[in-house]
Amino acid sequence: MTLCRHLLKQALFVASAVSVVVSAHARADELVVSAAASLTTAFKAVSEVFEQQHPGTKVLLNFGASDVLMQQIVKGAPVDVFASADQKAMDKAAAEKVIVPATRKDFAANSLVLIVPTDSHFAPANLNDLATANVKRVAYGDPASVPVGRYTQGALQAAGVWDAVSAKAVLASNVRQSLDYVSRGEVDAGFVFSTDAAVMPDKVKVATNVPTQTPITYPIAQVAGSRHAADAQAFMNFVLSPPGQAVLAKYGFKPAH
Repeated sequence: MTLCRHLLKQALFVASAVSVVVSAHARADELVVSAAASLTTAFKAVSEVFEQQHPGTKVLLNFGASDVLMQQIVKGAPVDVFASADQKAMDKAAAEKVIVPATRKDFAANSLVLIVPTDSHFAPANLNDLATANVKRVAYGDPASVPVGRYTQGALQAAGVWDAVSAKAVLASNVRQSLDYVSRGEVDAGFVFSTDAAVMPDKVKVATNVPTQTPITYPIAQVAGSRHAADAQAFMNFVLSPPGQAVLAKYGFKPAH
């Protein structure tokens, strides 16, 4: 676990530095969108279409673990829109009064899956198989700061194997890092969202779908004090519109309702 803590500290250090990068690179005419790591591929595509429809607006994307992004905003990073991978991160942002509550909307849904490397012979039928002795390392996001980690912990606790599996944990700083650990064969298995597994079909395969204690929904909101309130609202409207939803669906996201 010492290695895990070291890797996590490194990741959080890098994440905290992102707010400095955002501050340094965000120009006055740029709309800054901080979004959960699992939205990386989809939101790049969403932003391209949005920019085509709004020629005067440039979108600057900042991806990471939802809780880390929220902390960046609390510390003053010049962000206009925040999109989280779970309700808890957005609830924290609301409690810190860094979002405009009236603008908060759920825009997508996802599911949790257990993945293994494509060349792996390990084929877990259920979560109990992760407690067996032949499984040495399991990757998932740190529940303290990563939504996929919170969903994972809830699922493992419900299955009665949290203690056994957490002892084998390789904690990831965000869901894409968990995906990377599995794709490189550095762990026996890992937990990611189904949309993340779809990013690397040649390197990982879904072993089983994992039921979660709460639905996996993504909220989006305008950041309080945004200097581009009109553009922020326009971006959120696009994400919630049929064309925006169609782009998200292309990358495996489901409607929020």
